[in-house]
Amino acid sequence: MQKKFSPIVASVLATSLALALPAYAAGAKALPQVQEAPLRAHLAFLSSDLLEGRGTGQRGGDLTVSYLENQAMAVGLKPGNGKSYRQAVKIAGVKSQPDASSLHLEANGAALPFAFGKDWVWGTGDAQAAHTLSGDLVFVGYGISASEEGWDDYKGQDFTGKVLVMMVNDPMPTAEAPNRFGGKALTYYGRWTYKFEEAKRRNAAGVLLIHTDASASYGWSVIQNSWSGVERFQLAEGAPGTPMQGWMTNDTAAALFKAGGQDLDALRAAAERKDFQPVPLKVKLAGDMKSVVRKVEQFNVAGIVPGTDPKLKDELVIYSAHWDHLGKQGEGKDTIYNGAVDNASGTAALLAMAQEAVKSPAKRSQMFLWVAAEEQGLLGSAAYASAPLWPLDKTAAALNLDSLNWVGPARDIGTQGSERTDLGKMAEATAKAMKMQVAEAKPDLAGGYFRSDHFSFAKAGVPAFSIEGGSDYLGDRAKAEAERKAYGPRYHQVTDEYDPNWNLGGMTQQAQFTLNLGRMVADAPKMPQWKAGDAFGKARAK
Repeated sequence: MQKKFSPIVASVLATSLALALPAYAAGAKALPQVQEAPLRAHLAFLSSDLLEGRGTGQRGGDLTVSYLENQAMAVGLKPGNGKSYRQAVKIAGVKSQPDASSLHLEANGAALPFAFGKDWVWGTGDAQAAHTLSGDLVFVGYGISASEEGWDDYKGQDFTGKVLVMMVNDPMPTAEAPNRFGGKALTYYGRWTYKFEEAKRRNAAGVLLIHTDASASYGWSVIQNSWSGVERFQLAEGAPGTPMQGWMTNDTAAALFKAGGQDLDALRAAAERKDFQPVPLKVKLAGDMKSVVRKVEQFNVAGIVPGTDPKLKDELVIYSAHWDHLGKQGEGKDTIYNGAVDNASGTAALLAMAQEAVKSPAKRSQMFLWVAAEEQGLLGSAAYASAPLWPLDKTAAALNLDSLNWVGPARDIGTQGSERTDLGKMAEATAKAMKMQVAEAKPDLAGGYFRSDHFSFAKAGVPAFSIEGGSDYLGDRAKAEAERKAYGPRYHQVTDEYDPNWNLGGMTQQAQFTLNLGRMVADAPKMPQWKAGDAFGKARAK
């Protein structure tokens, strides 16, 4: 839905467009135009079997990094890390060993009959190969401490050595408080990553999350596939997590609570109120937990287009995309998870964008950043945010591309999350200049804003969001919709493969929009700001 602007805002946007879209001025040099041919070529190669699915800690990942740094050099990007295009990301690979472990839950001295994988999963959060655990379980509701909401599920108690049992998601809105915790939208307090982080801040020995399809927005099979029989990754440097982290099914939780003399549904209802008090369960986690741990060095790849303005060139606009996918897994005829859409598309788009950006530098510097290990929990972007190659307080914005529009050109473009900052108005102006419109914003029910690499920058205070493909397709819309829906079953499967028959007009359009928006930010008089009161603006203010 197109918004109306006040005369003042319209004037500001017109000025910004004049700065950022020099093609509109008489005799000015046109904006860089992203070409489909190099984008297609990069996409076809990056998603080919030769790169083996670009897996973290695998040969295909190493080959991908080598390809990216050489292509960055070829198009004329300057090294982003001194004389190198690489930034090391030290990662620990962890694989739980349930058969070699004795870890169990017990009530009244007897082990509860829960099977690893089927009923619950667990792993180490601190990359240690062995732990001996003995801790009482405590239900802490949503496990949230949010002063701005007047909410504290911990009530000042000491949870050192305890195992915290939590629900995912965040408290539901009520008639009296329809906007608490974002209303229908999910806030970061609802994400499982926050739950693990908060448990560590409470010095807990472990944390178990209760899974439901509705609260997690995916089925138990997703948890099984991510935790059972596979190697999981975490950053090897920085603050470690709790010794034990895990999930359990709703049925397992109900049985566990009953064994502890409690009713799960009754405690769920109590946890929707601010006066909720933590409830000790008469259940203990005990036993040895064994894991196979290895250290892996992966790399972010960064290239720079230096700015032209004597002062503004010290500030930066980042374009990011994750280069990794799931690599080679399992047994059978096809073991390669090629990840053509997710995210060879974004990786290829950045290369095609960089090829044009170097021909017409902006006032601010621009970084093209390919990050590692997104599929393992945004690890590459988190590593960059903790040890940035460019000062974060001089980083104007981070624009991320993940799983681009492979269906075809559209009349709209997705900018969910941009409304949190000045980037929202700039995105609307960019779309208008391209004779497009910003897609109507919808409540972020599944917390999509917290699931892509831009979020690592947002947490650090940098205005950031991911540019998403549109859905108001040109041409035969019914056919386009059918093609888009057909991708659903291919997501994170071996069938996410490149098709030379794809219409990449939409992908090129999305890359062009991102480059145009970045150019507007790079040429604007001031860096974008967070909207007043936004939680992530606090980090920028500091």
